[in-house]
Amino acid sequence: MSAPGPRAADADPAARIAALEQARAVAEAANQAKTRFLMGLSHEIRTPLNAIHGYAQLLERGAAIAPTEAGRIIRRSSEHLADLVEGLLDISRIEAGVMKLNRETVALRALLEQVAAMFRVEAQNKGLDFNFSSPANLPIWVLADERRLRQVLINLLSNAIKYTQTGHVTLSVRYRSMVAEFEVADTGIGVAPEDEERIFLPFDRGSGRASGVAPGIGLGLALSRMLAQVMGGEIAVKSQPGGGSRFTLKLLLPPPNAAPPDVPARGLPIGYEGRRRTILAIDDDPGQLALWQELLRPIGFNLFVAGSGGAGLSLAELGRPDLVLLDVSMPGLGGWEVAQRLRDRFGREIAILMASGNADELVGVAITGVHDGFVLKPVDQQALFGTLGRQLGLIWTYEGVAAPSTAALPPALPETARAHLAELARLARTGHVRGLSGALSALAAAVPDAGPLVARLAAALDEFDLAAFQALLAQQPEPAEPAIGDITP
Repeated sequence: MSAPGPRAADADPAARIAALEQARAVAEAANQAKTRFLMGLSHEIRTPLNAIHGYAQLLERGAAIAPTEAGRIIRRSSEHLADLVEGLLDISRIEAGVMKLNRETVALRALLEQVAAMFRVEAQNKGLDFNFSSPANLPIWVLADERRLRQVLINLLSNAIKYTQTGHVTLSVRYRSMVAEFEVADTGIGVAPEDEERIFLPFDRGSGRASGVAPGIGLGLALSRMLAQVMGGEIAVKSQPGGGSRFTLKLLLPPPNAAPPDVPARGLPIGYEGRRRTILAIDDDPGQLALWQELLRPIGFNLFVAGSGGAGLSLAELGRPDLVLLDVSMPGLGGWEVAQRLRDRFGREIAILMASGNADELVGVAITGVHDGFVLKPVDQQALFGTLGRQLGLIWTYEGVAAPSTAALPPALPETARAHLAELARLARTGHVRGLSGALSALAAAVPDAGPLVARLAAALDEFDLAAFQALLAQQPEPAEPAIGDITP
């Protein structure tokens, strides 16, 4: 038997050397991309931090600057930092397969007009024309994740304006067979053919776009394509160097079964109806506890604060709060352990919202069933009050808006509905969709008078709109006590 021949790579030293050279070139390109990313990231972080630090110093020194103006700049700089961190976390969440999408009813036309108005001003400030067109058959309402759709459109339009020095930027929309096609076209620097895929890679802005044309860290397009794919769509580009670019986003955006009722924009609530609710905030950061007090006490909440997990557990025993705002990362007794102890002690009597500045701490958590929702820091007040309203079943009151008339409330159901309504409220708080379907069937069978309410609740459940589901339950009057003549002796 003859000896085995040499391997191909050993038999051809030239091929082996070429393979090693290619591997080295790929590694060097990756290192250069990471270096550019870190340099861009440093710039993106330092700019808003300098603004925050500078204006904070001016306020401390009592400089002649309007506090509202300083607060506006500090807030915008903080939002920029938060968006930057969220972009990085979004990519890691998508790659880890833990990105979650909301399926909600979105006012598509209004959303597009808002985005167009935002970038029309930005384009005009740069001396560019901005064009926006949408078809007559574009639906007013669609089912989508509004935040993610807005995020992708903003990324595409921001890039178009950034890389266009003269000419125009256009946002156009087409809609057919429930598929929306958004096209962002510009007359900018264009993309070289060899870069058309590179620009969608994290940290890589392509050879032309990375040559100092405009600042950035190379995350926008990468994140946009990932989000489009998660939403079941796609992004494509057609371009030529010096001849502009056309980015096309295609998404399935079906209309809902029924349009939501008109709800006027009312800003932030100034109070709520019904009994006064108690909230316990547990956080080791005194600044965050002070913020909770500023936000929650003026609108009518009893608020207790604790600076550690142990102190929070003691206050929960004494005060029996309706809801706990619980920081995740605390020294000693951590947030998840405190949540577990609260759940073991009080069951579902207390709603628990976990709060963290690190979204990864709130996604894919191994501990399940111990919390009812989460709040991200820095706190978005609209999102906070929306979450509190859903968890506590609140009807908010707004400045200049009359409270709903009791005459407009639906008639009270009989006492036999009480247990069924309580079970529906419990299941809605936990997001148990399958259980809600069974509980609705049980209510319809046990209480024939509940037919209209069951129909409205079922419609909200079909759209997976638990916020509307809980709001309908909150509007339902307390079941009527049986009349004396109806009581069996």
